[in-house]
Amino acid sequence: MLPLHPLLVHLPIGLIVTAAIIDLGALRTRARAVPRHVATGLYLAGATTLIATYFSGRADAEALRIPGMAHSVVNEHWNWALCTTVYINIMSITRLALAWSGRLTSRSVWLPIVAAGIIGIVLLLQTAERGGRLVYQYGVGVAAPR
Repeated sequence: MLPLHPLLVHLPIGLIVTAAIIDLGALRTRARAVPRHVATGLYLAGATTLIATYFSGRADAEALRIPGMAHSVVNEHWNWALCTTVYINIMSITRLALAWSGRLTSRSVWLPIVAAGIIGIVLLLQTAERGGRLVYQYGVGVAAPR
């Protein structure tokens, strides 16, 4: 069976990083500027794809041979992935609710929302670092040469 996690994993990373970059660029725009709405849409898409990525990773791990030394890193990766997925989803839904309510008009409300996105990037980086170690340090999911 083809593992889905490697196919999905880069999509939420790209969506969420792009959303954060647009958000930072939109700090100088007016409250109801289009880039802010685009960033919200990207965060929501990233949050949705994070859910699929998380569950595909859990399912793929069941089918892969994981070296004994890598089990602790797998657990760390799962924990960071779950925290990241929950955080990004809560942040995205909160952001959408604030946008719909019209409360994102002042800079004092907008700055913490942008900061929340940056925190999400930090969580994403922590998760990705552990996933990268699984592949590049332990060879998890990499076919052995024939």
